[in-house]
Formats: sequence, structure tokens, C-alpha cells
Amino acid sequence: MARLAIVFPGQGAQMPGMGQALYEASPEARMLMDRAEERMPGLLAICFRGPMDRLTRTDIAQPALFMVEAALAEAARAAGLEAQAAAGFSLGEWPACWFAGLLGFEEAFGLVRKRGAFMQRCAEETPGGMAAVLRLSTHEVEDHLKGHPDIRAVNFNAPGQTVVAGPIKALEAYEQDLKARGLRSMRLNVAGAFHSPLMETASGQLAFALEGIRISAPIVPVYSNLTARPYTLASAGEWLSLQLAAPVRWEESIRNMAEEGVDTFLELGPGKVLSGLIGKILPEARVLQAEDPEGIRQAVERLGGPV
Repeated sequence: MARLAIVFPGQGAQMPGMGQALYEASPEARMLMDRAEERMPGLLAICFRGPMDRLTRTDIAQPALFMVEAALAEAARAAGLEAQAAAGFSLGEWPACWFAGLLGFEEAFGLVRKRGAFMQRCAEETPGGMAAVLRLSTHEVEDHLKGHPDIRAVNFNAPGQTVVAGPIKALEAYEQDLKARGLRSMRLNVAGAFHSPLMETASGQLAFALEGIRISAPIVPVYSNLTARPYTLASAGEWLSLQLAAPVRWEESIRNMAEEGVDTFLELGPGKVLSGLIGKILPEARVLQAEDPEGIRQAVERLGGPV
């Protein structure tokens, strides 16, 4: 029998129309999405119709993605899919923590709203950016960064794909250096230098917001971006706040899940970014993706029925 991990994408996956078919077809998903709409009126309209420039704002994209991805997980559960592990990329770690029972829906949604607002404000006050460095090993990227002290490797995505971040002018200089060496990079369409020291103010604000929030023991292992290891009850609050200004160890997380017996991954959310990364990390793994009711139906069918 397959050992299934559910994974949730992060900011950048958002797109107008996301969640609409789910809202119309799944009573379980609709109930969850209505709870989010009550707390952030107008969120459903932005998800369903855009415009994209509003949906891309960090303070809107993060609660929107959390809502849609949590609703997908609720619909998947209703269809009989049960996972043995979970993980999420950056913002996606929050629906993963909710799915595993560390946080209640209202608590998680409220914290995600604050996280997005803190990061948006931090990005506006300290302009920065991110770029994917392609076809170089992590060691090679870190070696090249020795001459660029303001740029940090922040996302260890997959073999041959590492993301760096830093202040805009420093990032532009680093990109020019790569080009002069005949190497490739791709600027990411994000509002700031996420998962870098430029987000430390937002990380501290989130740590304060987490004080007094009830956190429960996870019912399935949730692999942390910060450590690539499962959350513990004692570590959860600290790891959730530190994650915001620390590197995402995605490749290591996926390999650690595989070492624990996970052989099947289901990406719940818009697009197939994580599916592509997992395919590069573990070519032997079975990777499925669902962003609407039909995708969930197909996943259940491919898994041979509820698991």
C-alpha cells in the first residue's frame, strides 16, 4: 500500500479562478472557505476573479492560498484520502500544520493574515528580491556567493535549483556576475527577499503573534522547512516564526520523508511547481497533483481508492 504525503505549494502559485470549482462542488470545502470569507470579506471574489495584481500582493496571496489549499485538503479527506506525512513550501507549511492538527483553522488563518501583512510591510520598507540559480549544485552556488556578502542562498529546492535573495542592488550585481561567468539565473516575481535576514523584523513580529496561541501535537508528521525534520509540540511555535527568515530546505525534507517510507506525494494547490521539484529529487516516486474536484477524483482513482 502507498505511503502518502500531502504537500502544499507556497506564494507564487496563486492564480485567478483558484478554488471556484471546489467551492461549487464540495460542501466540505465550501464550509471552510465561507469561514475564511467571514474573517476576510472579499477574499472569495479576489480568488475567483482577481485581478492578478491584487491577488499577488503578499498580504492577500497568503491568506488566499491558505484558504484554497486547506479547502482542497478537506475535500481530499472527504474523498477518503488520508496521508502518513505532510509538508508545505514556505506559506504552504501553514496549511500543512493545520492539516496535521497543530493549529485550528481560525488560529492558522488569523496568523497567516498577520504573516502576510508583516512580510508585505517588511518588503516595502527594505526592498529586496529573489532569483533562482539554475544548473549549479548547492555547493557551487554557495561558493559563488563568497564575493557577494549581502546575498544568501534561501531555498534549496532540488538538484540544480537553488534560490538566492538579498537587497535589489546587490541582487542585480550578483546576477550580472553570474551572466559574466556564462551562468543562468531567473528573477522570481515576488515582493521581497523572503527567507533571508531582510525578513527578520517580520519574523520577530510573527513570534510575538504566536505567543499564547494553542498548539496541539501533530496527528501526522509535518516536515519543517527550517530543519527538514518533523515538528514537535515543543518546537512548533519557534519553528513557525523562524521559518520566515530562514532557508527552505525542501530537497532535504523530501529525501527525509522518503527515508521514512513515503513513496507517493500528492500536491494540493494551484499549479505543479512542487510536483516538478519532487520529480527531480526522487525520480522513482509517484507524484500526483490536484487543484480542483476532478484532480482529487483522479488522485483517488490512481491510488486505487481511498487510502
